[in-house]
This record gives sequence, structure tokens and C-alpha cells, in this order.
Amino acid sequence: MRRDSGSPAGTWRRRLVALVLGAVATLALPPIGIVPALAVAFSGLLYLARDVRRLVPAFALGWWFGLGHFTSGLYWIANAFTVDGDRFIWFIPFAALGLPAILAIYSGMALAATTALRLEGVPRVLAFALLWTTAEWLRGHLFTGFPWNLAAYAWAEVPEILQSVSVLGAWGLTLLTVLVASLPAAWRSRYARRAIALGICLMALGWGYGHWRLTRADEAGGTGVRLRLVQASVPQNLKWELDQRVATLVKYLTLTREPAATPPALIVWPETAVPFLVEAEPEVLAAMGAAAPIGGAIITGTIRLREREGARAFTNGLVAVGPDAKVAAAYDKAHLVPFGEYTPLRWLLGWIPQLPGESMVPGSGLASLIVPGAPKAGALICYEVAFPGHVTDRDDRPQWLLNLTNDAWYGRSAGPYQHFAIARMRAVEEGLPLVRSAQNGISAVVDAYGRVVSSLGLDEVGVVDAELPAALPPTPYVRWREAPLALLMLALAILVFRLSHPRKSLSN
Repeated sequence: MRRDSGSPAGTWRRRLVALVLGAVATLALPPIGIVPALAVAFSGLLYLARDVRRLVPAFALGWWFGLGHFTSGLYWIANAFTVDGDRFIWFIPFAALGLPAILAIYSGMALAATTALRLEGVPRVLAFALLWTTAEWLRGHLFTGFPWNLAAYAWAEVPEILQSVSVLGAWGLTLLTVLVASLPAAWRSRYARRAIALGICLMALGWGYGHWRLTRADEAGGTGVRLRLVQASVPQNLKWELDQRVATLVKYLTLTREPAATPPALIVWPETAVPFLVEAEPEVLAAMGAAAPIGGAIITGTIRLREREGARAFTNGLVAVGPDAKVAAAYDKAHLVPFGEYTPLRWLLGWIPQLPGESMVPGSGLASLIVPGAPKAGALICYEVAFPGHVTDRDDRPQWLLNLTNDAWYGRSAGPYQHFAIARMRAVEEGLPLVRSAQNGISAVVDAYGRVVSSLGLDEVGVVDAELPAALPPTPYVRWREAPLALLMLALAILVFRLSHPRKSLSN
């Protein structure tokens, strides 16, 4: 049996290479999208760990890979703490390195668990893909979850492959992607050519299914409902300044009233679009009502003041304001951002001065809204759209997804592009069109196949006028959720066992 070898200097060189390979994996994600980079990254990681037999060194190697991947992929989060730099700039190292260091634990566990199985060749690659996907699933669920930048999102600009998530979901596509990307590491081993051929066939099957599905896409049609998304691109550092509040509202109202070839039935503003407690400001409600379309409404994100157990509490919500200047529908964000909208473990961390995190409370859960002038909508605020299988009320399926967000916090970085790719994948999974209104971009109308109908890019000021696309019947993923993924993982696990324990001949 081979043993871990090399001097301490050699060990650190290997970890540095793992760090670089993790960053290489990020090249496959939006906005760059070099998908073959995943093959370099994952095959390279398995090659680096080929002679590692102890769990701690294996975990360390996987951790360094994860550190490189999450640092390069999530660097933009630190931008949010520069907006109010006098108060929160001290938190940047924790955001830029602390969060990636925590998330890298999952990749470390995946490689350590693979090493613990003592497999070689193709069985090792198959086991790694299974364990990596399991670790990613845990990352998306434990401690409120953060399923950002899954390997599946590398296919954001390949619509044929993207359609496979209508059956397998993002987790299933992640499994297949990591499996195929890792196979070159077993090139010279037994069964390698068959395994690589199988991997290519699986991706070809996924592409063929997607191509067939897209040939039927034009049959979906539209709803006849005209939408207008308003993107004012107000800089985040000016948005809440007292002397800018009225000007911000006027900017949204002016864009809302711009002439349209076909008058819209519904106007959509982004998350916390105007710096007011809208429901507590009669003059703001009156101004919005005067601009709202007859028979329709203006939907805007807003901070809402609520009564919870006899005490005042704030939520990050949205309201639909009709021409009568009254709130016709409302929703409160249920999945809050740690250290953004609330501070976890405040009882333990309360001694730290100026902790980031507003004092917000979550809403009661995902809800389908009856919005004037449009079919029933599934409301999602900001990164609530990032959670596969958890974006709609399963007992009351909506006809479209409404995602309000504010990516102005992150400037001209990879963050908004990643967020948009994530949102588009939810549309394909659910078979529902997506309407995304973002402060500073990317605002877009996306059909149920994940195709962009119309959009505005980063920092653009203007409106998106488009027809709301039609919903599709519930996809296999909606009906079965993770069952196909579980069956696929079971089949791969059986294959790993059979390949690593070949039957002995009867003569023996």
C-alpha cells in the first residue's frame, strides 16, 4: 500500500496546487462559464490525492481546494461591507476568508470520506462524485443552508443541458457534472474507457433530452399579461440617505410612467426599492396608486413593520399597491440572510460591537399571491430563489415566480451574474416563468425553459416591457423532487460496490 510521502515543503506545495485548482473550478461558473475547467479542477484534485491514505491529510487537501473555490467564487460578498465602511469594514476579512473557510469543510469531508473507502480507479471516481454531491446537499441544508455555486450552474448558458434539471434538479445535474469532470483521473485504470464512454453517453442523453424539450418550447405561448420591470439602479450608498429618499421615489415613478407600446397590467419594482415604510406612508401609497395600472398594481419590495407577540418587528417584504392606493397583496421574506438581515447566535456574539445584521424577523413561509392583473405568483425575495425544491408552496402551485432582489450591494462583480443563473435554474426545475426585478440588475423575464425573454444588465437604468410567459405542467422534478436523484445515487453506489468487489470465478 502506498503511503503519504513528501517533505513538509512538498505537502504545502500540494495544498497550494489544490488551492489553485479550486479557483480553476470557479472559471466554469457565471459570468465566465468555461465548463471544461471543471475537468481540470476535479481530476486534478483526485490526482493530487492519489497516494494519500490518512484522513487528516485528505481532509486538508479537500479543504484547501474548497478554500480556493469559495474564495474566488464568493469574493463579492465582501463588497457589501464597504457600503457602510465606517461601521462594517472590519468585517471584510471574515466575509472574504471566514465564510469560504467554513464552506471548505464540506469539500474537505468529501475527499476525506472518499479516501476512507480505500478505492482505486473508476470506483474511486464514482464514490467521489457521490460523496461530493452529498456534501453539497448538506451545504445547502445545514445551518440555514447556502447552496450557492453548485457545479450544475456551470451549464447556465447551455440550454440543452439545463433542461435536465426538470427531472433531476440542480443536485442531480451536479452529480453528473462532477462525475464526468472527475473521470479523467482514472484514465489508465481498469474500466476507464467504459466509464468515460458511459459519462459521455449520459451527458449526450441529457443534451438530447434538452434538445427535444426545447423543440416543443414554442407551444407554451404566453399569458397575454403585459409586465413592466423598473430598474432605477440607485447606488446602495445613496439609497437610504435622507435627502435622497424623495428623489429615489420620483425616479421609480418617472420610469413607471414612461410610454409603452402596450400598456402593462403589472409594474414590478425591486427589493426595498424605495427607502420608506411604504404601508406607513399615505403619501407614498397615494403616489404609487396614481401610477398603478387600472385593474393591476405596482409590486414593490419594502421594509414592513409588523406586530409579533405584542412587540414591533421588521420584515423584508413586498406589497402590491393598486390604483386605489391600498395594499392588495403582501409577502414577508421567510429565509433571512445571516449577518445581513439578522445576526445568528446573538446571545453568544452580542459582546462584539457593531455586528452586521438588521433586526428582522422571518415571514411565515413561502406563499402564492393573488396579484391584481396577473395569475397567482410565487413570491421570492433575494436569495430565497437559491434553494432547489423550496421556492413554491407545494399545496398551492403558482403560475409564475416573482423574484425581487437588490444586487446593488455587490457592485460590478460576479455575484449578480451568479444570482441570475441560479434564479433561471429554478424556472426550469419548476416549469414556471420567472420575473426578476433587481436593483442595479440583472432584471429579466425568463420563460419556463430558462430562456431570457427580455432583460436589463448591471447598472442600466430603464424598464423591461414583456409578456408574462405561460407556465408548463408540473415537471417530473416537481412531482418527484429528489426521488430520481436518490435512485441515480443508489445505482452508482451499487456500481461502485460491484466494480470494487468483482465476482470470483467458480473454479476458485
